Amino acid sequence: MPIVMRLDRVMAERKITSTELAERIGTSTVNLSNIKNGKIRGVRFSTLEALCQVLNCKPGDLIDYLTPEEDAAEHELGEIREWNYGKRTSRET
Repeated sequence: MPIVMRLDRVMAERKITSTELAERIGTSTVNLSNIKNGKIRGVRFSTLEALCQVLNCKPGDLIDYLTPEEDAAEHELGEIREWNYGKRTSRET
């Protein structure tokens, strides 16, 4: 999908955990995880506003638009990460 959430990046920069952020914006960690991973169809403006207030950022810091080329490259990178994770896991067992 060409519109992606960059919430994980902003959270890392602000050194805030999912548990703390979820608590501060008044949602569950499961819902926050779904937002971070793009598993929801939309984000309410009230949720976006709460995220921006707590993280001291702008909506554009949390949401990014990818061109078709960038989207394809990001998808490919995700597949490589999954493949590498699978190799690491199989070596550990």
